[in-house]
Amino acid sequence: MSGPCRVLVIDDSPGSRRVLVELLEADGDISVEGRAADGREGLQMLLSLRPDVVTIDLEMPGLDGFALLRLVMAQAPTPVVVISSYAHPADSFRALELGAVDFIPKPGSSVAVELAAYGRELRTKIRAARMARPRPPLVRTGDPGTFHRVIAIGASTGGPPAIQALLQGVSMAVRSTGVPGPSVMICQHMPQHFTAAFAERLSRQCGYPVREATGGELLERGQAYVARGGVHLELKAGPARPVLNTVPRAPSERHAPSVDRLLRSVAAVAGPGALGLVLTGMGDDGAEGARAITAAGGQVWAESEASAVVFGMPRAAVATGAVCRVLSLDELIPALQQLVREDARRREVRPTGA
Repeated sequence: MSGPCRVLVIDDSPGSRRVLVELLEADGDISVEGRAADGREGLQMLLSLRPDVVTIDLEMPGLDGFALLRLVMAQAPTPVVVISSYAHPADSFRALELGAVDFIPKPGSSVAVELAAYGRELRTKIRAARMARPRPPLVRTGDPGTFHRVIAIGASTGGPPAIQALLQGVSMAVRSTGVPGPSVMICQHMPQHFTAAFAERLSRQCGYPVREATGGELLERGQAYVARGGVHLELKAGPARPVLNTVPRAPSERHAPSVDRLLRSVAAVAGPGALGLVLTGMGDDGAEGARAITAAGGQVWAESEASAVVFGMPRAAVATGAVCRVLSLDELIPALQQLVREDARRREVRPTGA
């Protein structure tokens, strides 16, 4: 896309609006076209300005961010980045279900250095959102299910609703087989204060046990693990069963948790039993890991451009030649369910020794 990214800022706080505008326009490639003080004014400006991206504060009087999101997706689908609160992480996930592309916590400091770092992250998310296509609000299906292999999921921008839909599908398939499901390891680029709430929400909404990985746990069938924000999650071989391991982030590393590191570790331990799923997201995290899984005899599937909010990570994985299936989210769910049922019929297959 050529020209500056045109942004509409919707926030009921004059001070927050001023800070956001200054941060957004710091590099010169983002232009704030409008500032709205509440949801109703924001919707009117959105319909008249037709910006590339909208930032929405969830906590506003009158028409709050949730109601505004529903109206935006119904009347003028536009990429939305939610400005959320650390105090209410569940609100961010609800906003993603309603169609938001991404979220970022409100600035936690007025210190210049920290505010500058926050501004860089904010602008990165806005640029990624500009390339995104708004995903329709998530419609919850029944349950999902699956058998035992190790499924490693990697995602970034737009990932939480997709992961939820896939895990719901797995849960449904597992219930139909009556046998324990697969082990699922999830790497979603997300701040450290949000991953525990994300895991809790997935567990509650999907009917599949999910918890944030702390490191040292034995890998269990029928259990999903979310990588903790700010550290890497890896799978290591153990005396009896594989063990989850957490690794500190190095200063030079772009992402923590890293999809590449997760996929490479699963490839090394699970071999032919590894299934890597590279979902929506900006960048190329997961491409190297896809190669490792395929080289170990496992499979890698990628979300197609038809449904990916940002077709960056899947495109990079596909470009390696290591991806054997490229499917939309609506196609990934039944394909994953079929695999779960097939695995249940081959109960003698124990690729991880679990």
